[in-house]
Amino acid sequence: MRVTAFCPGHITGFFLPCEHENPMLTGSRGAGICIDRGVTTTVSSRPGSGRIDVLVDGVRGGGGVTATAVGLLLGNMDIDITVESFLDLPAIAGFGTSAAGALSASFALADILGLPAEDAFAAAHLAELRHHTGLGDVAALSRGGMTFRRRQGLPPHGQIDRLEYSGDIVAAVVGGELRTADVLHDPRKRAEIVEAGTECLRKLDLDPTAVSFFTLSREFTERCGIAGERVREALRAADGLGMASMIMLGNSVFAAGDLDAIQERWAHLGPTFRLSLDLIGPRVLARQE
Repeated sequence: MRVTAFCPGHITGFFLPCEHENPMLTGSRGAGICIDRGVTTTVSSRPGSGRIDVLVDGVRGGGGVTATAVGLLLGNMDIDITVESFLDLPAIAGFGTSAAGALSASFALADILGLPAEDAFAAAHLAELRHHTGLGDVAALSRGGMTFRRRQGLPPHGQIDRLEYSGDIVAAVVGGELRTADVLHDPRKRAEIVEAGTECLRKLDLDPTAVSFFTLSREFTERCGIAGERVREALRAADGLGMASMIMLGNSVFAAGDLDAIQERWAHLGPTFRLSLDLIGPRVLARQE
């Protein structure tokens, strides 16, 4: 059987890491945006011995998070799986592509196996935690739109509210790879993130609006101390044209406002992307027996 699924990407504006001995209660509180570009994955199954073969943009050797998620769903079934994922956005740049890759593959495989969507979300979430590639992307993608993750973990444990917002944003990749694990395993950086994230969550709870989200994302960026010079240059370039901030965690930026003007100012710093909100989340696109 052959099934194709799509999962949106996700941009985090600010967050607070929250760990628990139960991985389903582990994750992050914070806020972000589910975006209309992400990962499209085709999963093919056939009788076999449980082999999993993953290709990302036609290349073998990557997709470890996806392979783990697929393995969790497959268990000990005597089925061979081929996973072919194609990314709309750069990997390891803060667009949630590891979560989107794992979720799109999980949704396709769950459809093949007749498993519920909840199993697909759980497999992707656990895979992200095992690989230290993300904490809250999968939970946010289960809700869609601009999200406020009030309580960490996947629903029903986690609580994710949707903030009202219907505009587009522009994003740009302005530096090299910034790995989530490298940041969160640095004690000084983690302490600054916890302090800034706690305060931003308190403020968003008092004013849960899109304007507050953009404002607090910038405040978090300024306070947590992980923005490099290229990110700071991009943010200065957007000042006066809209509300801009760093994408967590990546050497990338996003903004609302005069998108044409901001995109023009960011063009020399790296690739830019015009993005809309995705309200649907991961979904199956096609199936072939």
